[in-house]
Amino acid sequence: MTSPPGVPGLPGVTLTWDLLADIRGLFAYPFMVTALQAGTTVAVLGGIVGWFMVLRRESFAGHTLAVVGFAGGSAAAFARVDPAIGFFTAGVLAALVIARLPASRAGGLGGFGEQSAGIGTVQAVALAAGYLFSSLYGGLLSGASSLLFGSIGGVSTAQVQLLVIVAAGCLLALAAIGRPLLFVSVDPVLAAARRVPVTLVATVFLVILALAATATAQVTGSLLVFSLLVAPAATAHRLTVRPARGMAVSVVLGLLVVWLGIASAYYLGYPIGFWVSSYGFGAYLLTVLVQQVGRSVRGRARLSPQADPVSQ
Repeated sequence: MTSPPGVPGLPGVTLTWDLLADIRGLFAYPFMVTALQAGTTVAVLGGIVGWFMVLRRESFAGHTLAVVGFAGGSAAAFARVDPAIGFFTAGVLAALVIARLPASRAGGLGGFGEQSAGIGTVQAVALAAGYLFSSLYGGLLSGASSLLFGSIGGVSTAQVQLLVIVAAGCLLALAAIGRPLLFVSVDPVLAAARRVPVTLVATVFLVILALAATATAQVTGSLLVFSLLVAPAATAHRLTVRPARGMAVSVVLGLLVVWLGIASAYYLGYPIGFWVSSYGFGAYLLTVLVQQVGRSVRGRARLSPQADPVSQ
């Protein structure tokens, strides 16, 4: 059976009612294999790093770092250099700039308004620079669209290898600073009193976040990086407060969102970023609704009148 009329899948690709055949079809082309490899890599990386990002309330910084990657990628394309190099370089430089803002320098204490203004300024400048380099680059429309919203066939084997190396380095660095980072994130005042290097830990994490955000942006696009960094992690935080279990849930949700997003983009068309964002938001919304219904049911049960015991 073919897909329903009017469903815009890739040329020559049809969705059938044979689930196993459709799954095998995802591995029929080399570009799909690389897309799945890249998606799996960034889902694992984004799930773990995103959990800490949500805990530290640095989602705005994570989004800005991904947008900065757009500027770096478009500048690299204009300079005829691998866009991945521009993504990572610009992201790391922006992370070091954000680390110097008041709230980051104090480990999350004070200066929140000034930090937000500074991060917003960095994001605005990055978007302007990105559009400038995109306009100077010959492949304006297709290049900008791919950098901003992702592309199912836009990841090469060399990029997958680079993503794996970057992800491994980030996870090793995160494992090295994991305990002090958790301490600093939960209680920065006590951590500073215990002589934990709050500034250094916060800066190292921002660099890790920059690498994770720019890596994720190469799959989802710079503007939709929240779909992998925020949605699975935010959902995991609502489901459990235990760090290890929360990171595991975040990774599993990220993998499901990426795999479903890639399959939907392959068979049904539309950008992969749209599908990944939709599935991520759907998982978070479903979790919120189920929890609210559960709390409402438990509240009504507590308020319901209890039958008096029958006197003997």
